[in-house]
Amino acid sequence: MTPNTITETSEAAMPSPHRWTRDDYYRLGDLGFFPPEIRVELIDGEIIETMSPQKTPHTVTLHAVVHALRSAFGGDTYIREQSPMTLADTSEPEPDILVARGTFHDYKDRHPGPADTLLLVEISDSTLTYDRTRKAALYAASGVGEYWIVNVAARELEVRRSPQAGSYQEASVYYDTQSITPLSAPEAVIAVTDLFP
Repeated sequence: MTPNTITETSEAAMPSPHRWTRDDYYRLGDLGFFPPEIRVELIDGEIIETMSPQKTPHTVTLHAVVHALRSAFGGDTYIREQSPMTLADTSEPEPDILVARGTFHDYKDRHPGPADTLLLVEISDSTLTYDRTRKAALYAASGVGEYWIVNVAARELEVRRSPQAGSYQEASVYYDTQSITPLSAPEAVIAVTDLFP
């Protein structure tokens, strides 16, 4: 008996994941698709549930960093906490802290984008790998010039600068005995220990 020939399926007929846009994402939110107790972000067309409920160390560290950044940048910038930013039609992450040019009045009709962003900060207790990999690649590909990861458990500050071709060319670690000067606040000196409770 002669076996039957297998016909290869064309690529066009293969199943593929649906990539969500920001408009889709907003419609799902308006329809109540996301329960209020979860936090989601749109990353490269995927809707990502980003974290479990915040524990005290994360929350207190976030407030310590905001306080330090307000002192460093003064009143000439807008500091947003856990709010969306627009990177592309398929990406709207919600970084823990975003320092933007201008004031909140400049963003009454839109979220800040990469050109508005002076500094992004993620507070990492349970999301360290995600913040070092996927978030770093996303921010670098979008041209965000400076990205900090506050490593809560190690009490260290990871600083990434010089985005190029989807990655940061400079990556440094600052310990809690050291100080850091943000690129966009060259007169400021922040003690790393002040970023932690």
